[in-house]
Amino acid sequence: MNLTDNKKEMLDLAEKLGMPASEFGDTLDLLRLNKIHIVDMLPEMLLMIRSVIAKETFAYKRKPIDAVKKGLLFSFQNIFNHSSDDHLKHNEEKSIHVRPHIRISPFHLESEVVFPKGATINQITILIELDFLQSFIGKDQETFGYIFNDEKTLLIEEFMSPEMADLVNKIAGIPELGILSEAYYKLKALELLYLLFKNLSKRQYIKHQSLRSDEVAALYRVRDAISNSIEKPLTQDELVQIGGMNMFKLRKLFTQIFGKGIYEYSQYLRMQEAAILMREKHLSVSETGYQLGFTNLSYFGRLFEQHHGMKPKKWSAQHRLKDK
Repeated sequence: MNLTDNKKEMLDLAEKLGMPASEFGDTLDLLRLNKIHIVDMLPEMLLMIRSVIAKETFAYKRKPIDAVKKGLLFSFQNIFNHSSDDHLKHNEEKSIHVRPHIRISPFHLESEVVFPKGATINQITILIELDFLQSFIGKDQETFGYIFNDEKTLLIEEFMSPEMADLVNKIAGIPELGILSEAYYKLKALELLYLLFKNLSKRQYIKHQSLRSDEVAALYRVRDAISNSIEKPLTQDELVQIGGMNMFKLRKLFTQIFGKGIYEYSQYLRMQEAAILMREKHLSVSETGYQLGFTNLSYFGRLFEQHHGMKPKKWSAQHRLKDK
């Protein structure tokens, strides 16, 4: 399928979901659609597999979806920098830190999707009808009651586990199937949802409340600021100023959306970045710790072990052997 056909398929899908082509403006011209494959199993489920590269960094605001009356949208997104210009790549990585993640939102909620310049985005989007999802969850659906309460303005973002990231890349990388293709994609979509709900089960004790759109926007500003300040964590005063709300409310709502407290979220990002610096940039343990703002390397080592299951020196040695 060529680029023109990919664009047409994307616009046809948008039209079906209640988003006419006129709402996109020139947005699609900023994306190179390497691949798009749509598996329509509505009213139960629709699966979109997409691989794109953004020519410029931009954000697209998705309008509410009216193809299914009650349902949820799950967007599994992997992002890979691939620029051949090392200086440009460095600047982009400094300005935008986007980790593989899943965003969950109800059909009626508008949401913003960011496409960083010079990055390949492998994305699997699952639109699923609420009753079908509840049937899939079965007797454990009470554990996830906050997801099925459509009276709340639900928005949840979860880091993608390596297992989920591998499955996303596998699904995105296979050629289009012929016979039994719907059965295959349905099974893989449910496998992704199974892995996701295993992670979400850890959130069952987080209290949820309705969120206004301005509160959601404020929390994403805070999230982005944290992501872009990995080497020098922000102070409470700075976070309060960015979020425009007091620290108690900010902590509560941040945990509701992202599943981690602000400090825990920041440290998770720093430890993920530490792994990247040692594996891909070949920095030593001490170089990595100092670059990420740690003055106490013993503390850095303990924190790394908590997140990765082994001391950084051993982790680095093992992964360098794997890469050879």
